[in-house]
Amino acid sequence: MAYKILTADPNLCSGCRVCELVCSLIKEGECNPRKSRIRVLKIDREGFDLPLICQHCGEPLCKEVCPVNAISRDGETGAMVLNEEICIGCRSCIMACPFGIIGYDYEKGVSRKCDLCEGDPKCVLFCETDALRYEKPEIAETIRQASVLDALAPALNKRMSDAVQ
Repeated sequence: MAYKILTADPNLCSGCRVCELVCSLIKEGECNPRKSRIRVLKIDREGFDLPLICQHCGEPLCKEVCPVNAISRDGETGAMVLNEEICIGCRSCIMACPFGIIGYDYEKGVSRKCDLCEGDPKCVLFCETDALRYEKPEIAETIRQASVLDALAPALNKRMSDAVQ
């Protein structure tokens, strides 16, 4: 079964961080970016904002290292979901995540991660620039390829211009 996937296009991200606020409000009942399951990495020197999102990996290391099996795949959405009632707060999943996106709730003493809002990610609904999308994999791949080509175009044009001279 092909699940939809959440993607982030840094070329479209304005750095507004509304996604962080919406996520924390929906999941924790307060607008607090530290409690969000999505993070926007700001690279000021480059003027670049990068939304960091859970990739809900095909072979998730977070699930493999969890000693109490608190992480499982949702059969409907394909999301890797963390059950806070089972989580013992060991943080193994945090250390194992290759994207560094799993967080820790110090008040509850458990890890926290994106669950795709049960197949209707609210961060996507509130993203004004469409930097966040929830698409079928083949559509997401096409969008990603176009975004890479857009990013590479100036460098390729310069290279071709230099070669002609």
